[in-house]
Amino acid sequence: MTQPSLVRGATEPALLEYTIGEALLRAAQKWPKQEALVSVHQGIRWTYEQFSHHVDRLAAGLLALGLKTGDRVGVWAPNCAEWTLVQFATARVGMIQVNINPAYRLSEVEYTLNKVGVKALICAEKFKTSDYVGMMNELAPEIATSKPGELKSKRLPDLRIVAQIGGKPGPGWMGFDQIAEQATGKHALQLEDIAQTLDRNDPINIQFTSGTTGLPKGATLSHRNILNNAFFVGEGMGLKHGDRLLIPVPLYHCFGMVMGNLACITHGAAMIYASEGFEPLSVLKTVQAEKCTGLHGVPTMFIAELENPEFDKFDLSSLRTGVMAGSPCPIEVMKKVIDRMNMREVGIGYGMTETSPVSFQTAMNDPLERRVSTVGRIQPHLEVKIVDESGAIVPRGQPGELCTRGYSVMIGYWNDREKTAEAVDEEGWMHTGDLATIDDEGYCNIVGRIKDMVIRGGENVFPREIEEYLFRHPKIEDVQVIGVPDPKFGEEICAWVKLRAGEASSHEEIVAFCKGQIAHYKIPRYVKFVDGFPMTVTGKIQKFEMRKTMIAELNLAEAKTA
Repeated sequence: MTQPSLVRGATEPALLEYTIGEALLRAAQKWPKQEALVSVHQGIRWTYEQFSHHVDRLAAGLLALGLKTGDRVGVWAPNCAEWTLVQFATARVGMIQVNINPAYRLSEVEYTLNKVGVKALICAEKFKTSDYVGMMNELAPEIATSKPGELKSKRLPDLRIVAQIGGKPGPGWMGFDQIAEQATGKHALQLEDIAQTLDRNDPINIQFTSGTTGLPKGATLSHRNILNNAFFVGEGMGLKHGDRLLIPVPLYHCFGMVMGNLACITHGAAMIYASEGFEPLSVLKTVQAEKCTGLHGVPTMFIAELENPEFDKFDLSSLRTGVMAGSPCPIEVMKKVIDRMNMREVGIGYGMTETSPVSFQTAMNDPLERRVSTVGRIQPHLEVKIVDESGAIVPRGQPGELCTRGYSVMIGYWNDREKTAEAVDEEGWMHTGDLATIDDEGYCNIVGRIKDMVIRGGENVFPREIEEYLFRHPKIEDVQVIGVPDPKFGEEICAWVKLRAGEASSHEEIVAFCKGQIAHYKIPRYVKFVDGFPMTVTGKIQKFEMRKTMIAELNLAEAKTA
């Protein structure tokens, strides 16, 4: 008789039943002189003892500003030491860190800040084409005439504090270094008192994940959620004391802050940042200079590193392990990473923000074929089932929706019981919307997506969010967005646009309408003007037919992926 597609992870080692703040203190006590954080582009190199000291000073400074346990603190910046200090300082005093995508523009950051009531925003001065300070001054012109820490804004009613990383702060702004300077001995004592009251199940992090309908939702995660997931990801990749993990993936995403930062903290490894944003040459230089033993990345990052013209100049022999995740992994790329980058223990991870994120991971001793063609087996202390449309568990090998249950499932979507109930059922199962199979040995393969989600270069993009924005264009009557294959990013964004009667437009006009308002990776690469959309007899739009049409018109090829 065929086994059902229901798998349960190991129950050993035991779950970590303490807070992120305590995890850092334990690390600092156990490995005080071990390097904890190296930010190459900033010239920063801290031991665990030093890092923990900087974290406590910042945490005390946040208290001195009047922030309290449970207050939301937003971070809007590329990869830097300050980002990570905020991650751990907020955790030390039970404030909830809100991750803001560095690519966000005006309408997106305004929505994010107001949705969860961000009280303090810590942001970089600028990054690439993003002028964060300029955007905030546009959203809240009251900053210029307010006293630092006492902002009262019409459009951002909850926001009180804006602090700037780098550069000279303008009127109404506080410099990042000034936060810690606010603290006194009283606040240091208050910090220790608060730390004793925190619970591992408290919410500690909000990450915005786009929905198939409407606007992004704030997935709310606890200490227990992300600390344990980080620990088991680290265990799965063989991370150990003294390892040096290069983290070129964005910190605002679970991949960076959980599978990177927290995995290091739980194993006594060093967190290493090569640059503010991903630069393949910087990665290669840093691996050699810092003798990195681990490297994370989405497939497009590894492709860029392997194809860099200077690749053969660098000594990558120190590399051993890492994780490739974020989007489907091309089999040939995985083989090259193992052979040419010496990453013999590299694995693939699968999950979603709402599950902290990893549910499946390949093991270091898995056969090569398993490591390049599946997403591995279930993580410890988790359950996964594959179900059909009626909710019944399907036999092994049969596709269905993947559902996850266990410590990793989020607390819920911030202030949205209805959406939470749609995602997590009464028995605690998180319905992922992904189609998957589980074979007789328990290996999982992701075969498709029930939802319309597009994964572009590791970024999850939900068409409905782009459609909602494009509907604002006065010339557009209707619009449908799909993903189409792309050799570099895995998928690209394509918009089918139906104009209002008598109107005319162009690809350039549609793209210009998006620039500065939605993140660059959400802006359509292709725009097709149509009179209508392929539909079923019941009026449901057939996006798969649209995709087939574009593949044919643009002569695109589907990539073979694991």
